[in-house]
Amino acid sequence: MLKEHPKGIMVMFTTEMWERFGFYIMMAILVLYMDSEFGWSDSVKGDHYGMFLGLVYFIPLLGGYLGDKLFGQINTVIAGSVFMLFGYISLALSSAEQLVFFYIGLFLVAFGTGIFKVNMAVLVGNLYKEKVHLKDAGFNIFYMGVNVGATIAPLAATLLGYLFNDYRISFWAAAVGMVIALLTFNMGKSKIMSADVKQSRKTEKEIVHIEIGKTETAQRMVSLAMLFIIVIFFWMAFYQNGFALTLFAERSTKIYDLLRPETYQFFNPFFILVLTPVLLGLFNRLNKKGKEPSTPLKIFIGMTIMGISMVIMVFASLNGGNSDSNIMSPYWLISTYLVVTLAEILISPMGLSYVSKVAPPKLQGRMMGGWYAATAVGSYGSGLLGKYYSDFAHHEYFIILTGILIFSAVLALLSMKKLNRFAN
Repeated sequence: MLKEHPKGIMVMFTTEMWERFGFYIMMAILVLYMDSEFGWSDSVKGDHYGMFLGLVYFIPLLGGYLGDKLFGQINTVIAGSVFMLFGYISLALSSAEQLVFFYIGLFLVAFGTGIFKVNMAVLVGNLYKEKVHLKDAGFNIFYMGVNVGATIAPLAATLLGYLFNDYRISFWAAAVGMVIALLTFNMGKSKIMSADVKQSRKTEKEIVHIEIGKTETAQRMVSLAMLFIIVIFFWMAFYQNGFALTLFAERSTKIYDLLRPETYQFFNPFFILVLTPVLLGLFNRLNKKGKEPSTPLKIFIGMTIMGISMVIMVFASLNGGNSDSNIMSPYWLISTYLVVTLAEILISPMGLSYVSKVAPPKLQGRMMGGWYAATAVGSYGSGLLGKYYSDFAHHEYFIILTGILIFSAVLALLSMKKLNRFAN
């Protein structure tokens, strides 16, 4: 499967795997840590959760500029890695008596992640500048790296929690993952040098050569803006995995020794690893027959599937989850994560690929930052909505999310013609 792909894709895969290992260990325990260490209400936890994720995904606007105009993608990725490393160490040193370390840690992780992730995505896109037909598949491979790390992370958090019963140990484990990511990236740097606009004169010449007119630039920006608006609603629902779904696991679902609330976040990335090769094979066969759906159509299908995942939670709530009595079978949440995963595969890597295809060449980093800014709005919205998790009956909460996703799917369908204009 990898024979036709650039060698640098495995450097990106492995680096992203270890970076995400650290990030998702932190995400698996963040709400639980705020609960146990600080005793904050759902409203306060929702504020912190939403603001943190919002910052993580707004910072890429700055990260795109730093990569495009000042330092290049490679140097910005390294800087982001260092910020994240010190952020995890600061979180590990935090406590109810040392709250300042918690806030410093969250900021450093958010800032580092923001400038790291946007430039990683730009590097992946630039690796495929001469193999555009493989770009969707390339982003899927990269996204599998994300999810290998994200699969291992909650299992590691569960094991560490079981052994030490101290969430701070998991923050130290996140720091170790970041060290490995930094070493991996530096050792493989030579294989991705050509993808950095500041490191490669060849790349700079190619970008200057591929000039597009002002009218087309404006049309491309409109298409991207429409996509950004649509995906806001996906991320608002998706990031309930670290909030409403985690609280449902803690309060409504049966608790087992090795199936703790943080463990459920294992299932989403695990299903991605299982399902991505299946979907890639399906799309490859459809492509050979000339029937592969366009990237925007895949995104529309993903939005529709995401709505179905929230319907499952509506039924889970009505069948006992509303009582917060730890009586629900784990299969409700596991089946929800399975459907969420199908939606995510069709939206997240496809969205990154779409931005890489449609963004004007000189604005690649900043437009990729726009994608993450849309993610930021949705992520903040997840926490903003999460503040009211305990104020509604749970089925009402998930009905609201279902309605939001139906609205976004309709919006995607109505925008399909304009979204498809530059999709190939």
